[in-house]
Amino acid sequence: MAKQKVIVVGGGIVGCMTALNLAERGCQVMVVERNQIAAQTSGESSWAGAGILFPLLPWMYKDAVNQLAMAGAALYPILCKRLLSETGIDPEYTLSGMLIQPPFDAALGLDWCAKNQIQTRQIGEDLLLPQVAQVRNPRLMQALKQLLIQTNVTLLEHTQLEPLQQTTHIGGWKTTTGAVLEADAFVVTSGAWSFELLKDTAANLNIKPMRGQILLYQVPQDSLKHIVYQNGFYLVPRRDGHLLAGSTLEDVGFDPRTTEDVKQELKTKAETIMPSLKHAPILKHWSGLRPGTPDNLPTIAAHPTIQNLYLNTGHFRYGLTMAPASAQRVAALICA
Repeated sequence: MAKQKVIVVGGGIVGCMTALNLAERGCQVMVVERNQIAAQTSGESSWAGAGILFPLLPWMYKDAVNQLAMAGAALYPILCKRLLSETGIDPEYTLSGMLIQPPFDAALGLDWCAKNQIQTRQIGEDLLLPQVAQVRNPRLMQALKQLLIQTNVTLLEHTQLEPLQQTTHIGGWKTTTGAVLEADAFVVTSGAWSFELLKDTAANLNIKPMRGQILLYQVPQDSLKHIVYQNGFYLVPRRDGHLLAGSTLEDVGFDPRTTEDVKQELKTKAETIMPSLKHAPILKHWSGLRPGTPDNLPTIAAHPTIQNLYLNTGHFRYGLTMAPASAQRVAALICA
């Protein structure tokens, strides 16, 4: 029996994890990416994010969001060990813990953590969650790309698809250069760009791009022990002394530009939490476009009217965290 051929549309973290799961289920997989997988590409949220493997203030989210995020986060230790072993690239999975600083509802947070068996430690008015981990997004993506190549997944980069027209079955999907890509099944994992691809179908996706800007500092190693979160803003320390400070939530459409006013706003917030940053160099300032959705709830489902089309998109702030579990779910649907 011939292998089922599946095309994954979008080569971010969700697309790469979906492709890996499908390949491991015996499918012949191709990933189609409009830019370059694992590259620093303007607007791509998989590269641009901070890599925190935990929903920020989970007691403020719906159970469905937290369940998917926690399921995904639980798969990262084994995944990262495998990536390092098989590709030689270290995604830097680090159990750094997260320190939540006021203002937040401490009683609500402690109650949620107790009910969900999340370790906590109170340090004055701060709440430490010592089991929160992180990964380094660019290295995770580089390792995943290498593993996909080793797993015989075809990577078709710098290839853009035309918006799909309403139909009941996709025989082939046209690229903007006129080529037709054929497969038995297709799965859209293209984040903020998913709505544009599917707007002429009955997908009913409520996704729009939400820009987030981040600063990168260089500080002495171990200057900051934990991830620090305060009022929608975070500092994330990497092993080598790099420090991320972010991020914003801006409804500006498909505009990936960074702005000087936001840079100064982020700089002020970072220095308030960590005054020594006043003397630290800012190495980079970038942005990413998240696939914004109501309540941070993604769509992981078969398309309602196109029988061989599936959706794994709209993860908003938690694409990285949810990706391994989301990929398992959609791969199970496709291979049922």
